[in-house]
Amino acid sequence: MWSICKKELQQFFSNLSGYIAIALFLLINGLFLFVLKDSSIFDFGYASLDKFFELAPWVLLFLVPAITMRTLAEEFKTGTFEILSTSPLTRWQIVLGKYVSVLIVLLFVILPTFIYVYSIKSLSASGGIDTGGIAGSYIGLFFLAAVFAAIGLCCSGFTNNAVVAFLLSAAACLLIYFGFSAISKLTVFQGGADYYIEMLGIDFHYRSISRGVLDSRDLVYFSSIIFLFLLITVKNLHKK
Repeated sequence: MWSICKKELQQFFSNLSGYIAIALFLLINGLFLFVLKDSSIFDFGYASLDKFFELAPWVLLFLVPAITMRTLAEEFKTGTFEILSTSPLTRWQIVLGKYVSVLIVLLFVILPTFIYVYSIKSLSASGGIDTGGIAGSYIGLFFLAAVFAAIGLCCSGFTNNAVVAFLLSAAACLLIYFGFSAISKLTVFQGGADYYIEMLGIDFHYRSISRGVLDSRDLVYFSSIIFLFLLITVKNLHKK
């Protein structure tokens, strides 16, 4: 498993794609947080990173599929998956090795944003910020990225075309993140099943953790979604 993980990391950071992914995430969020007028924290008037945690999921919706689109699709396209299949590795080890490598990349993407916390604290009039809420939001953001990574890896296993894998995973991430929340707002579900439909979506549980409270139901939800998509990926590899 670790040999697969190491190989994936070497491939990702051996060219500019890894560094571009990190730079783009920081640049887009930095522009919205400190430059653009409608979303700037200077106009917001409070020492809060709420704007960042509202924007970051939408950036990850496209960034994570871009990172995961080649993980399995490229193996099928180049024929190296046959070599992996004959190696002394189980399907779970192959999938987990690739998945862990994506998580490590996402850690490198998220960690530099801690500079935003320092900046907000420095800009605060009293020098204090809601560290509990920010910590909870970061945990929620990592779980969100982990779910997107599992979805992206799963979609990459259904095709040998990286562009198709990107489109599939972006659409799937968008549907599971925002789709259930949008469906719950339909008039036919109001006052009845709307709450339970909304609970099926990632957005509901992400907002719950972002309040700074680690609820076991949210952790079980994220873990279950991750396991489900990794299981689908493994089953798909068995068929291939």
